[in-house]
Amino acid sequence: MNITFNKLREIKHSLPHGSISKIANELEIDEQYVRNYFGGTDIHSRSDIAGIHKQPGPDGGIVNIEDTTILEKAQQILRESQLV
Repeated sequence: MNITFNKLREIKHSLPHGSISKIANELEIDEQYVRNYFGGTDIHSRSDIAGIHKQPGPDGGIVNIEDTTILEKAQQILRESQLV
C-alpha cells in the first residue's frame, strides 16, 4: 500500500489520546514501534520498522507499507471515535 508521509502523520495526529498504547497492546508490540511506524524517529529505539519504505515526493514523500495491520487498527479506532 502506498500513502503519503503527511497523510500517515495526519492519521496518527487524529487518533484519540492513548491510541498508540492501545494499538501496541492489542498487537503485542512495543509502543515505540507503533510511533516509528507513523514516522517517529527515535534513534535510541531498537524498534526498526520492517516493510516500510520511504521515497521522496510530494506531501512529505511516498511511504510504501507492506504490512498494514497497524494502519488498519488506527483507522478502526478513528471510525469508532467518530461514532461516539
